[in-house]
Order: sequence, then C-alpha cells, then structure tokens
Amino acid sequence: MRQVVRYTAYPVIAGGTLLLMLTLAAKGIHFLQFSSILLLAAISLVAIMERINPYEQKWNQDHANDTKVDAVHLVVGYILTQTSVGIGFGLQALLGHTWGIWPQTWPLWLQVLLAGVVLDLGLYLMHRASHASSALWRLHAIHHSAERLYWLNGGRRHPVSALVLAGPSLILLMLLGVNPLALGIWMSFMTIHLAFQHANLDYTLGVFSKWLGIAEMHRWHHKREFEDAQVNFGEVFLLWDHLFGTFHHAKTGPRSGEVGLRHETINNSYWQQLKWPFSRIR
Repeated sequence: MRQVVRYTAYPVIAGGTLLLMLTLAAKGIHFLQFSSILLLAAISLVAIMERINPYEQKWNQDHANDTKVDAVHLVVGYILTQTSVGIGFGLQALLGHTWGIWPQTWPLWLQVLLAGVVLDLGLYLMHRASHASSALWRLHAIHHSAERLYWLNGGRRHPVSALVLAGPSLILLMLLGVNPLALGIWMSFMTIHLAFQHANLDYTLGVFSKWLGIAEMHRWHHKREFEDAQVNFGEVFLLWDHLFGTFHHAKTGPRSGEVGLRHETINNSYWQQLKWPFSRIR
C-alpha cells in the first residue's frame, strides 16, 4: 500500500483532479459548481495519505497549536486569492480594456498551461525577491517559520506576502486578457499542488521529480540554515531554478529539527503572525 501511495499519489490526486476540472468545464458546467468540492476532496486525500505513508513520523503531530493556525491561514488565503481575482476581473470589465492578445481560440487545456507558466514565472521572481529584500523577507518569514512540513503549510502565508508574490503576474495576466476559466482552473490546481509541495508524505515522481516543485525538492527550500534555503524557489515548475542556477537536490532530504527559522521564533498565533513582520521594522 505504501509503495502504491509513493508512486501514484501525486499523479492520481493532483493530475486526476486537474483532468476532471478540464472535463467538467468542457461539458459547460460552471466552474463555481465544482471547484470548491474538488479542492476539498483532493486536499483531504493528501492529509489522509500522510497518515498512511509519512515522510517524517514526528511531523504528523501538532506542534504548539500550529494545525489550527495553519488552517486559518489556508482559509484566509483562499478567500483573499478568490476575492483579488474577482476584483481584478471586475476592474477589467469596468475599464473595458486589455491588450487583447490572449489566445482565446486555443484549447482550454493549453490556455490553462499558458496561464500557469506566466503565473509561475512571476511567482518565482517575486519569491526570490522575498528572500533578497529584508522588508519582503519579514513578511515571507511567516511561511518559513513552520518547524514541521505537512499538508497545511502551503497556506501559511502573510496576506501581504501572498499579494506581493502573486500580484505582478496576476496583473500581467489581466492585461493580456486571460480567460478567467483558464486562470481559475490553474489556481485551483495550484492549491492542490501546494498541499503536496509541503506534505509530510513520502512520494516521488521519479525522473520528473527534478522538474516539478514537489515536497521531495521543496523541503530543501525550508532548511533552517538560511544560506542553504536559497534554492528550489519554483512553485509548480522547477524550470526556472534550472535556468537561473537555484536548483538543488540530494539523496537525503531535511528531516525533523532541520526546518524552520534559525534565529527567530514566531508565536503560533494567527494574530501574532500577522503583526510580527511590522514589529520588526525599526
């Protein structure tokens, strides 16, 4: 059973949900009728798989109330993302102007992939900026404060940091005249991917692992030693890390006690985490 989970969890759950979303959309079913229930089902399966085949047994245990806090982060982040995209398309319709160069006639799956590539490149660049800028790092450090990696960690982000990371590429996509359905499907897939990316799940994609930002690669990015964590910035694709020299992989990944922040302690309280970056400003 564990071997089945190890090799099939990601393609079946993440890939299968993406395929199902594309199929339902092609049948004319409204995106809002299926997106939330599919997301909930997929993420719940990731949480269940962690119990069947954990990467690190200790990471399945609550750490100083972090499960509750991370759940709040996930819900707030999801609402913020959906609201931001809704406002963006509302402004787009109100202004009635885009560059109008989005390939609306392409098959939906290809539009989804294009939206994903544009968004992912923007996320990579802003992610690196969040590590290079002291002001942006204070916001992004909330994400790195987790001392265990599991399915909820993907949502642990300061709301301002989330806007900084995704804002530029989302604005670009709006200006390009992106198909809202294509963007919605990709962002839903990315939510599932982020659960896998931080999952306490022993899984692999074999030869494809070095090209996708799954947990096997992303754990290096959460190394407690800051100088060792400047690698594998890609959200979904690691193509950018290969191109810009930030890719890293080794046979033995970080284990319990090797992730988190080395010189900072951030309280596991949602409101304290919201205030922490600004309390650091001198």
